[in-house]
Parts: sequence; C-alpha cells; structure tokens
Amino acid sequence: MFRNLRFYRLDGDWPESEEAVSQQLQKSAFRACGPLTERSSGWVAIDSENAEALARRVNGADLMRLRSQSRVLPPSAINEELEVRIEEYRERMQEKPSPREKRRLKAETRVELLPKAMLKSDRIWGYVDLKEKVLDIDAGQNAAAERFLLRLRSPFEQVLINPLLFNEPVSGLLTKIFFGNAPGQFAVGRECRMQDAADAGSIVRWTDFDLSDKTIRDHVANGMHLTHLAIVYDNVMSFVLDENGVISKMRFLGMDDEGDDDGEPMTRLDAEFVLATGTLRLLLGDLKKLLGGIAGQ
Repeated sequence: MFRNLRFYRLDGDWPESEEAVSQQLQKSAFRACGPLTERSSGWVAIDSENAEALARRVNGADLMRLRSQSRVLPPSAINEELEVRIEEYRERMQEKPSPREKRRLKAETRVELLPKAMLKSDRIWGYVDLKEKVLDIDAGQNAAAERFLLRLRSPFEQVLINPLLFNEPVSGLLTKIFFGNAPGQFAVGRECRMQDAADAGSIVRWTDFDLSDKTIRDHVANGMHLTHLAIVYDNVMSFVLDENGVISKMRFLGMDDEGDDDGEPMTRLDAEFVLATGTLRLLLGDLKKLLGGIAGQ
C-alpha cells in the first residue's frame, strides 16, 4: 500500500482514540473544488462504507488519507482563447490592446475557463506510529509531503511535526551497506546512484546491475559518494534509501503488487498495514542503532 516514505517526528499529545483522531481530522475534511477553486485538499474516509471514519487505528498506528483535487487548465488553452479575444479587441477598438489590457483579458479568460476545466484527484497515505511518535508520509515528492503536513498541522496545532533526522549521516550507512560492512539484515540490491564530490552535476546511475562488480565499486572507492542505494531488508522488504533518509520503490518480497481481489477490501488493507507498520518499526529501530539515534532525543 505504501511506495515511498518520508519520516517526521511528533512532539506533543496525540489523541488517545481512533474516534478522537477522526473528529480532529473532520475540521479539515475534503471538500470538492468549487467553480472558481483551483485546488482543494482534505481528509477522506479510509473505509468507503463509513464516511465518518477519517482515521483507522491498527497495530498501534493511525492510518490517514489526504485527497487533493485540482482543475486542469493548461496554459495553452488559455493562450488560444486569449488570441481570439485580442483579435476581437483589435476589430472593435481599431487598435492593439495595451499590455495592461492584455493582462486584463488574460485574467478574464482564465476566470471564464476555470469552471469548465476538468478535475483530477490524487491521494496520499500517511500514518502515525503511536509508540514511536513518528509520522510516515507516502510521498515521492517533497511538495506532496508538504501538502499533507499543511493539512495535518491545521487540526493538530498542539503537535509539533518536524523532519526526522539522525545523529549520524545516512550517507555513511549507505557506503557501509554498499561494501558489505553493515549488519546482515541489510543486503545490497541492484540499483544505486552516485555523485562526484567535486562536481554536483556529475551523476552516475545503475539500475538492475550486480553492484558487487569491481568497476562499480571502484567509483565509490575513488571518491564518488552514494546518494541512493537499493536495499533488501531482512529478506522481507526491498526499497531505495537516499542520503536524506527518504525511502522510495518500497515493496514487500513475495507479494503480488496487483493484490488479491478475493476477500473484504478492509481486511486486506488491515493485513497490509500491519505488515508495513511492523516491518518499518523494526527498520527504524535498526536505523536508530546504526546512526547514533534520532537527533534531538
């Protein structure tokens, strides 16, 4: 169910029950875009049969889902209609519109086209680990994570949320894993990215390669540093970890990505969530040990 993960620390009192979390999230529940609204974000139900439940507590963690809806209005569509209106202005006024008039026409065009624009939605999963006081957001891009955080901070003003940082750099651990000097539960995958320390624009990527190959290892040995590394964790989960501690391309080994359509959807969701939260708890615990703990604790 999760593909990417960004970790954040929570400081403050989190609600004690699933119902209390849902009540707080209702303050920022999703509302569809109005005719002149470009984007709208808010919390939606985890279970489609229970629209009031905006959180689901399983295995000591609260699962949440943010929906963002936006109107698709390409600049090319605005410019095409604007050309028509500029031509009509020339014929009517017998002169070219001034720069100020062009700006007015463009704004007018945009306002009139916006209600006709198509709508699209995306959804972002996230959860709070109650014991660890950690928030995990399934966001590949930082902008998506910031959107999630913005909507979460609004109903939970009493909770401080900051990026989770370790006392030691993640890049050092990537190098240890790459050369086989890390604990046995961390095995090298078949993908990495590295950067020349003297030239930030010099980046080399390997995908689906045997990273034990001497030619590849020599790049790191000779001064390039790893920024991303594919890792197989405890023979259970594979993912790519970057130097900032962000996880991408996460998948559980032996599981069909398409899933099994048999059975209740919520039963399957709960099972996947239990597996994900349990494994990620162990992973975070190992990272804390190997990286000198979490900064600020």
